[in-house]
Amino acid sequence: MAEEIIVAGWMDYEPADRDAMLRHLVEVGRRTREEEPGCLDYAMTADPSDERRIRVYERWVSQQALDEHFTTAHIKDFRAATTGLTRVGVSLETFSVAAARSMR
Repeated sequence: MAEEIIVAGWMDYEPADRDAMLRHLVEVGRRTREEEPGCLDYAMTADPSDERRIRVYERWVSQQALDEHFTTAHIKDFRAATTGLTRVGVSLETFSVAAARSMR
């Protein structure tokens, strides 16, 4: 069985561009969760203490599912729609999950 993949980190945008990016991320997130069975979770949120930062969390059934995500029509649409928004920093990492357990 393939290991689950988690993508986590942050992206910083010019303050004037962050809200526009978030609007696009809401749409791409909705489509990703609805159309991609390999997506277990997909959340991008505004950092309340930094007007530039968007927090990133994604969970995938496998690396293959994540790789396929980048070839979808909604990702191509997203990239076209966000061209021109200025990203000024990024820190994203992928983690392979060997085991998971409930906290309760």
